[in-house]
Amino acid sequence: MKGGSGGGGGVAPAKRRWRGLAIAVLFLVVLSMLVPLGFLLGLHSGFHSAGHIPLQRPSPSGDRSSHIDNLVRKLGPTLPKDVLKGFVNEAKNETSSINATPRTEQKKGIPIPPQVVMQPFTSKNISRINGKAKMKSDVDESEGFCDLKYGSYCIWREENREEMQDSMVKKLKDQLFVARAYFPSIAKIPAQSKLSGELKQNIQEVERVLSESTTDADLPPEIQKKSRRMEAVIARAKSVSLDCNNVDKKLRQIFDLTEDEANFHMKQSAFLYQLAVQTMPKSLHCLSMRLTVEYFRDHLFDKELSEKYSDPTLQHYVIFSNNVIASSVVINSTVVHARDTVNQVFHVLTDWQNYYAMKHWFLRNTFRDAVVQVLNIEDSDSYGKATLSHLTLPVEFRVSFPSNDSAPAIHNRTQYVSIFSHSHYLLPEIFKNLEKVVVLDDDVVVQQDLSALWSLNMGGKVTGAIEICSVKMDQLQSYLGDHSFQKHSCSWMSGLNVIDLARWRDLDISETYWKLVKEVSMKEGSALLATLLTFQDQIYALDRVWVLSGLGHDYGLDIEGIKKAAVLHYNGNMKPWLDLGIPKYKEYWKKFLNHEDQYLSECNVNR
Repeated sequence: MKGGSGGGGGVAPAKRRWRGLAIAVLFLVVLSMLVPLGFLLGLHSGFHSAGHIPLQRPSPSGDRSSHIDNLVRKLGPTLPKDVLKGFVNEAKNETSSINATPRTEQKKGIPIPPQVVMQPFTSKNISRINGKAKMKSDVDESEGFCDLKYGSYCIWREENREEMQDSMVKKLKDQLFVARAYFPSIAKIPAQSKLSGELKQNIQEVERVLSESTTDADLPPEIQKKSRRMEAVIARAKSVSLDCNNVDKKLRQIFDLTEDEANFHMKQSAFLYQLAVQTMPKSLHCLSMRLTVEYFRDHLFDKELSEKYSDPTLQHYVIFSNNVIASSVVINSTVVHARDTVNQVFHVLTDWQNYYAMKHWFLRNTFRDAVVQVLNIEDSDSYGKATLSHLTLPVEFRVSFPSNDSAPAIHNRTQYVSIFSHSHYLLPEIFKNLEKVVVLDDDVVVQQDLSALWSLNMGGKVTGAIEICSVKMDQLQSYLGDHSFQKHSCSWMSGLNVIDLARWRDLDISETYWKLVKEVSMKEGSALLATLLTFQDQIYALDRVWVLSGLGHDYGLDIEGIKKAAVLHYNGNMKPWLDLGIPKYKEYWKKFLNHEDQYLSECNVNR
């Protein structure tokens, strides 16, 4: 009995203990569920998921600063204290007021922690408030978002954004490019026949618009609707599951075609440029025809002063030209700057086509006391053997070579070297009574008196010329071949040349030239080769102050140097009488035109 009661009393306390433990465990379980739930509910109003930080305005009470502290501490990686402090302080400064610090003095932000990924922004999210770039979301705006994520990039982009010309035309071309890439793949899917038809229709409409419009001003009024329709169709095409390889191949094909088209247009532009350079402008052709007709209407006007043409005591200038205006500018500019024009005689050598136009022009225009003789170099009856089948003007060669051995091709230096033509080697025969002449190219302008050239002592040399030491003979070895020459001697230019005809005849320069021409006639640049070898050791170097060359190809010439030069040489493709001429150099040439001349006005030469 006793034992039984004792046993029962021991069981009851044990049951109570187990019941208490069970209640405690259950309480802990419930507590373990409520605490995280409460934690989550409590933080929900404080910050959101680490995947996106919503855009909101900074609070003036300072809660925003403490929020950023908590955010960086909880979500960011472990950072050194000084870096973390700088990050938090910078975030405070930039998000509280962008205007507080000048843009140029703002610090560069450190990269944002990798766990915090912000949504990318586009130009649609940017607005301008009080002259500053702002980020704008569907709900809110934030001044600090841009700097926090991208530093000052968005502000720089807004401040330096350039206005695009004909942006709609460019946009349509881009849309057409993408649509053409997707169309072949969409057309192969039977279920997408409707989309394929819409895509094809939009492509045809845009193609038709672009075939008629090259600028935004040419586009039809409804082009915005067409662009939106094309954009919507492209978006639908992109949503269709396609074989990416097919789209990639098509894009590459279109790219190759576009590249070929660009190369074609580049070659076409180069051809048209050369055509414009080598073709006489319509206005000059008009002038030549008008003068020719007037010459035969008034042939009694023709009179010559033959006694001066062969007087060796006078100053004789020779010009090879088929351009009435160009030769007129050369003569006019020379006469205007001459101290004494009574002794000046100009000989213009031209061809049959321009002979009568030249005759009439120089007979009806006077140049102070100077006289002008026009000669037809193709007239075999007058000059016998000293004629050519056609007039040849000074020859220009474009020489390009690298600045140094390691320089890429884009840094090549280019020089236009003008030399004597075949016609120059007839001078001793045409002017048998003369001993010295000055030869001027028709693309020069004289700015000072040239009388000092007649007292020049050339020390037995045949020709006085400007040397170009930037182009040495050894750099032209590919043209000169195996012929012997002084490697480090400088090449020389025509344009302004003093020629000793007596010395020329003594050395038989013309015969030497014709022999060399026959030897090298099959080689490229044979005229350059023959001329350089013919006059080797026979060039007297004129002082460089006499001539400034490059006005027909070099945009970077010094204006002060142009004003000081005695002669300006427009060597290169961009002659001053062409529309392609360099505008800032044309004024030095145009001022020697007679702007009141009737024929110039009627043929629109004065423009």
